[in-house]
Amino acid sequence: MALTTDDVRHIARLARVGLNEADVERYAAQLTVILDHFDALSRVPTEGLEPTAQPLPLFNVMRADEVAPSLPQKVALENAPEVEDGYFRVRAVLE
Repeated sequence: MALTTDDVRHIARLARVGLNEADVERYAAQLTVILDHFDALSRVPTEGLEPTAQPLPLFNVMRADEVAPSLPQKVALENAPEVEDGYFRVRAVLE
C-alpha cells in the first residue's frame, strides 16, 4: 500500500507533527515500507492459533529466598568510598 504525500500530511496533522516537504517525501517512502510489512504479516495463516502475549512459557528465574547471616558491619563498609560513625556517608539529597 503506497501512501501519498497527502496521506502523510494528514497523519502528521493528526499527530500534531510539523513536517517540511523533504520530510513528507521521506516519510511517505518509509511509512509505505512499514505498511508493506504489516500487509505481509496479515497474510500469515493464523486460523486455529490461540492469541498469546508471550511466545514461550514464563517462569520465575529467581532463586528461593533463604535466610542467611548478613555481612558484618566492618566487611560491608570496607568498599565504601566514605564512612562516618559506622554508616555509609552519602551526599545530602534534601537540604
